[in-house]
Amino acid sequence: MSGLWAKLMARKKIIKAFRSADLHLTYKMSDGNERLILPKIRNVTITDASTSITFTLPNGLDPKLLKKNFYVFEQYFGQNVELDGEVKRFTLTVNKGSLPKELNYNYVKLEPELEGLEMPIVCGKDCAGKWMIYDAITEPNCLISGEPGAGKSTQLRSILATLIQHKTPDQLHIYLGDLKMSEFFLFKDVEHVKSVCVYPEDMARMLAHIHRELKRRGELLNKHRVTHITKLPKAEPFILLAIDEIVMIMDDKQMKKQIVQITSLGRALGIYCILSLQRPSHDILDTKIRGLLTVRMGFRTTDASNSKIIGTPGSERISKTTPGRFLVKRDELTELQAPYLTEEDAEELLDKYKSDSWTDMFTKEVAKCSQSDSEVLTEEDVFYDATK
Repeated sequence: MSGLWAKLMARKKIIKAFRSADLHLTYKMSDGNERLILPKIRNVTITDASTSITFTLPNGLDPKLLKKNFYVFEQYFGQNVELDGEVKRFTLTVNKGSLPKELNYNYVKLEPELEGLEMPIVCGKDCAGKWMIYDAITEPNCLISGEPGAGKSTQLRSILATLIQHKTPDQLHIYLGDLKMSEFFLFKDVEHVKSVCVYPEDMARMLAHIHRELKRRGELLNKHRVTHITKLPKAEPFILLAIDEIVMIMDDKQMKKQIVQITSLGRALGIYCILSLQRPSHDILDTKIRGLLTVRMGFRTTDASNSKIIGTPGSERISKTTPGRFLVKRDELTELQAPYLTEEDAEELLDKYKSDSWTDMFTKEVAKCSQSDSEVLTEEDVFYDATK
């Protein structure tokens, strides 16, 4: 197919999509007939990897209709489509490639993609072969959910392994909750990791410690009259709290309250959270918590109800034959393939970060937390208002 003919066919197809999705304005003519004002196609670019169609909406057409009717573009062009733009000008990209069935984790190849990111959270590759990696500095809290075998565990493993290789033990402190006793044992003895809690009483001490750290760091911001820990005269390490199967502690009102406060106040204080679970429910993930977990990764779920609770509708349709396939919800919903990191490979790459003198901060011998640990923090406790 010649380049000119391919462009004409792309134009014809997107005009059909506009009509099917009712993406137009309608004006009545003086003769009683109706005239449709469709989006104006500005440019069509075709490469070996993709076809991009840039168009502008007529004044008065709600741009929200594009996202609402995005499925129409998928029906006409297939599922490997992306839509970028805002208000008036948009580009629809039709990728000719497809998601890889498996994506092996390789930090050497991944490292150049991390440049300029303080706390890179590796998601995966899209159908165009591009990595999606975001910075926890700006998107501090993440929820990961999916059935056993869907890829949730290896996703957690690759995220943590990447951060450990990217940051020094002085720059990053990691606190892990593993009440199933099956996910985070690989990270014991790693210098960055301060604790791997497997019992609820240890988890309570760990959360109380991070809760105290919230207050201490908030007081530092107040004292120095700054809005983020990166602006303090003396550097503070970033803190990552990762808890697998969060459902096992959400019945504890005190721990639930502390998790809500950590996720709601931690951003400016350099404290970030990754929470994961297999089967979400409204009882476990109420609207308050879900509203704070702005990034959602939905691996294969049991049904549509679970996927909607996570915030990744459609993840129930992911095939069992494609482990590591998931939907990520940030500004929009995107299908990705997660990097695959085996236990054996993770153990090998983590070995050089381990210390023979490593001890867990929250063993059972640690004294019980004082009553002051359970006090409730407010934004006034944490942030300084320079206008006062």
